[in-house]
Amino acid sequence: MSPQTTHILVVGAGTVGMPLVRRLQRRLRRELKRGDVEITVVDPQSYMTYQPFLPEAAAGNLEPRHVVTPLRPVLDRARILNGRVVKVDHAARRATVRVAGAEPREEGDRDISYDVLVLAAGSISSTLPIPGLAENGIGFKTIGEAIYLRNHVLGQLDIADSTDDEESRRRALTFVFVGGGFAGVEALAELEDMAHDACRYYPRIDPGDMRWVLVEATGRILPEVGEDMGRWTVEALRKRGIEVRLETKLKSAENCHIVLSSGDGFDAGTLVWTAGVKPHPVVRSTDLPLDEKGRVKATAELTVEGTQRAFTAGDNAAVPDLTNPGSYCAPNAQHAVRQATRLADNIVAELRGKPLRPYRHAYVGSVASLGLHRGVAQIYGVKLRGVPAWLVHRTYHLSRMPTLNRKVRVLADWTLALFFRREIVSLGELQRPREEFDLAVGRRPD
Repeated sequence: MSPQTTHILVVGAGTVGMPLVRRLQRRLRRELKRGDVEITVVDPQSYMTYQPFLPEAAAGNLEPRHVVTPLRPVLDRARILNGRVVKVDHAARRATVRVAGAEPREEGDRDISYDVLVLAAGSISSTLPIPGLAENGIGFKTIGEAIYLRNHVLGQLDIADSTDDEESRRRALTFVFVGGGFAGVEALAELEDMAHDACRYYPRIDPGDMRWVLVEATGRILPEVGEDMGRWTVEALRKRGIEVRLETKLKSAENCHIVLSSGDGFDAGTLVWTAGVKPHPVVRSTDLPLDEKGRVKATAELTVEGTQRAFTAGDNAAVPDLTNPGSYCAPNAQHAVRQATRLADNIVAELRGKPLRPYRHAYVGSVASLGLHRGVAQIYGVKLRGVPAWLVHRTYHLSRMPTLNRKVRVLADWTLALFFRREIVSLGELQRPREEFDLAVGRRPD
């Protein structure tokens, strides 16, 4: 890299990072070709996950590989570094990266100098110090978690169908989801729908034998779709036999025994935690200003407050909502993908000495899938439910799926589902890849 080259470092290749770099590649095509600009992207994964499709991947409606977009073929004019940023010293324009495969110690770190910083690391699951949660719970933010849950739920049906112990059977058929936002409701609804379909292949399991429980600390679920549609969703879930516990908290989950604030206690073989997110921990390892929630302070132009040539967006940023003065943009995909576009254009404007434009987007509404042919939505004040909402959900998110390649593959999965039943198979061995080898060498598997 020559001294005249402007180096852009992008931390994170998720819902903000990947589309941002794609747009930079198009708008800075000549600069990249001449070597005037260089882009480096740092992310632990070599792909971007389209999170709104995770519930469908978990339920088997979509092939898991089709809800992720590989970075290298798409970001072919950027340098991809698989690893984690462990420190950012923006005053010195330097970031410390621990590349994939390196030992977790300072000898495995490398420093990268940059001219322009984009912090788009996103968020992680926000947990609480609840006894047993860390040992027995699982989140729902990654493709790995979605695949695990699919295999796990089907594996629990295998256990229940095979055992003669009533206590073990009851535990295996009890599924608890904590958090009544989009992630929790959609994951529960899709997996319950899948398990209900799967029962036809398990002669000893009736769908009524399963117990599905949604625990929400507040008095409503899916606040984004409005109070009326939230109430309708609660009623729809309860009609399916799903227990919706509002104004209830998880108190303990030790030894797979669930204790709720209502005083109820029962064993459960599955505990899914989707009760909120928090900014990625990397933001605390920077010299950038943070707000009281640990988010990077951003301006309306998506620059980092009080700094030069530092930009941020997405879940790790506190971006002012210009359509609702005094508030901040919600941490969701609707804002993230639009912020990515504005952020890319502002970086180009910064490099070319032009004025930056503020990010402004009025919230158009929300859509949620509740299983095959079921959904709920509120768009521009119009309320939809059932099949119309489900179709809107699929149409909207298909339009937002990155790359034509992935759009076609997702559409092909849905088309095949019209003619064939979804696959009901648990690939639990994916979680135990060394089991057969351990048996071969005479070692007892864990």
